Amino acid sequence: MKPHKIVILGGTGFVGRHMVPRLHADGHRISVLSRNRDLNLELGVLPQVMVENCDVHDRAALTRQFEGADAVINLVGILNESGSDGSGFRRAHVELTETVIAACKAAQVPRLLQMSALRAGEGASHYLRTRADAESRIRDSRLAWTIFRPSVIFGRGDGLFFRFASLLRIAPVMPIARADARFAPVFVGDVAEAFARALAHPHSIGHTYELFGPRVVSLREIVEWTATLIGKRRWVIGLPDALGYLQAMIGEWLPGKPISRDNFRSLLLDSVGEKDGLGELGIIAMPMEMIVPAMLGVDARQRRFDRFREMPWPD
Repeated sequence: MKPHKIVILGGTGFVGRHMVPRLHADGHRISVLSRNRDLNLELGVLPQVMVENCDVHDRAALTRQFEGADAVINLVGILNESGSDGSGFRRAHVELTETVIAACKAAQVPRLLQMSALRAGEGASHYLRTRADAESRIRDSRLAWTIFRPSVIFGRGDGLFFRFASLLRIAPVMPIARADARFAPVFVGDVAEAFARALAHPHSIGHTYELFGPRVVSLREIVEWTATLIGKRRWVIGLPDALGYLQAMIGEWLPGKPISRDNFRSLLLDSVGEKDGLGELGIIAMPMEMIVPAMLGVDARQRRFDRFREMPWPD
């Protein structure tokens, strides 16, 4: 495959930090756009990666960054907004995608790869609705597009197992809304590989790929397994929907907004796919059991140290 010049939006986030090295390994020259490059200079350690300051909502600035590029990858997405009326989701997902499309056309960039979400367009959540609206803009763009719809993504530094692990270390009881909501977690390395293969093969143009792992688990099972892996005995309580919605309302006012009403609405739909996009790209999905225990292994080492400190010593 001929190396490309690629511009990535959202490349400093969780998925982007795994994707950039994977694409760099294929010999691509990569520009990662950032609001503050000084906070993300470590990505620029790779020889053919440049981190550039850019307001991605500024069409003119984006067009300048896209000049000479062969492909653009848009990984930008938010799980929560500052308010609750959907305007934050619309700006991050729909309005930005419209700006990206316009900049691609102005800079004559033919190829666009877009991150979306499983179940986009279904249900009542602003998150899923705006993801689908963005997809609609891309399909109508006449660009050579590819769309990816992942389930919840796991990997080192994720917002799933790492987030619950940090909460479980301090909370003896874990009440969770929509405890029976189901997911098919997909490994971030598989997501990065899917983008790399789609970029390499023209047959992926005009296709939407659902990305999900080989095992379907409930939110309760994810939390309980995380507690086991970090060596904590915790009581996980599934809340009825009325209390779960109340928890989401309260969560909107807590630091970091751990859960919101829009999150709750998203959880009303199982994040489980129907068509194996990884398989279509020749990728065998990585099971959670092969990654997560070692990923959280720092806790296992800490438990050994704790047991050692607790051993009785001879006088």
